[in-house]
Amino acid sequence: MSATLFRARLLSFTRAPEHIDDSGSYRYESDGALLVDDGKILAMGDYATVSTSVPEDTVVIDRRPHLILPGLIDTHVHFPQMQVIASYAANLLEWLNTYTFPEECRFVEQAHADRIAKAFFDEFFRNGTTTAVAYCSVHKASADAFFAESLRRGSLMIGGKVMMDRNAPQGLLDTPETGYDETRQVIADWHGKGRNHVAITPRFAITSTPEQMERVQALAQEFPDLHIQTHLSENHDEIRYTCELYPDAVDYTDIYAHYGLLGRKSLFGHAIHLSDREADAMSEAGAVAVHCPTSNLFLGSGLFPLRKYQRRDKKLRIAVATDIGGGSSYSMFKTLDEAYKIQQLLGERLNPLESFHMMTLGNAEALSLSDRIGTLEPGTDADFVVLNAAATPAMALRMETIRSLAEELFLLQTLGDDRSVVETYVAGRSMKPTA
Repeated sequence: MSATLFRARLLSFTRAPEHIDDSGSYRYESDGALLVDDGKILAMGDYATVSTSVPEDTVVIDRRPHLILPGLIDTHVHFPQMQVIASYAANLLEWLNTYTFPEECRFVEQAHADRIAKAFFDEFFRNGTTTAVAYCSVHKASADAFFAESLRRGSLMIGGKVMMDRNAPQGLLDTPETGYDETRQVIADWHGKGRNHVAITPRFAITSTPEQMERVQALAQEFPDLHIQTHLSENHDEIRYTCELYPDAVDYTDIYAHYGLLGRKSLFGHAIHLSDREADAMSEAGAVAVHCPTSNLFLGSGLFPLRKYQRRDKKLRIAVATDIGGGSSYSMFKTLDEAYKIQQLLGERLNPLESFHMMTLGNAEALSLSDRIGTLEPGTDADFVVLNAAATPAMALRMETIRSLAEELFLLQTLGDDRSVVETYVAGRSMKPTA
């Protein structure tokens, strides 16, 4: 199989931008070349330079004037919730009980799980997202469907069978032992198969008894290299209820700390309402707070204090995510557009360089996977997107007055959606659905 040389403008971050004019935080090629072979990036640089040293049989794909970025990364999604997105509810707990839990009960059926898995990958690739961190349902069938589809498409995905043994319908409950045994089986079946990564996934403390949390702790000790994902401090009623269920804990975060679940590969969805003590505990452990802007606004959960967490002496690691289906868009552009608005409401700023760093290299670093994804550096996996900032008439009109890269990125963030994604490449293969 011959190598492929993509010609386009290229953008890849090397570190977090410190301000909107921080050109030292990224590599940008106005006439760039990306050489790809066997699912890997072999070279990135100026077209005139790279093109002179490629094999004679190299296929050249010219995508000028479009912009190539690393594939977008989503660090918190719910695979079984595609059919409850845009469901009307007053708050988190009402939304879970009215829509989400009944829908997730359907994933006991393998055929349903398989169908939604195909739709899930189509929709994420349509929006330029090449890696996602997913909660499956409590049923092993859902995890099997998710990982089988990921293997078929060659994607790097992280996912886990949810563990929950209380405060949910009977059809969504496992037990401490079955949750442990089935998670171990999912790990044996899927972790490291293709590009799949399995995450240990207790849904949240409300839906796990202390006995189940002990089995989660056992899994974390047996498989210390796996990601752990759960929810934390999303909603004030949730926080109060959680603390009632665990009266001996100092606070919500202390529950997870007690069971040894705070670490550098621990992902805590939402984390909006952390006390200083909780933020310190997470920071000291290197755990990640996952900001879910559209979900937080849609469910009225609160405004994520991004700058407060970043300015702390003990800086908190932060990722960003759609949180489908509490989140209201599959697009990382729309997600960061809402993140921008949240910071505006808090009297802060979020510039477009920061936003695009967060959805690429920043999220890869939060997942401890920046050696594989989130960048266009040679040697990394060939997951990337081709973007058109003039994809709609309104965008094309605005592009006539764009004078800088930062302005173009802000346009993509503000008005862009799946139509702005010309192509999505996963391990070097074009994967954007045609319909």
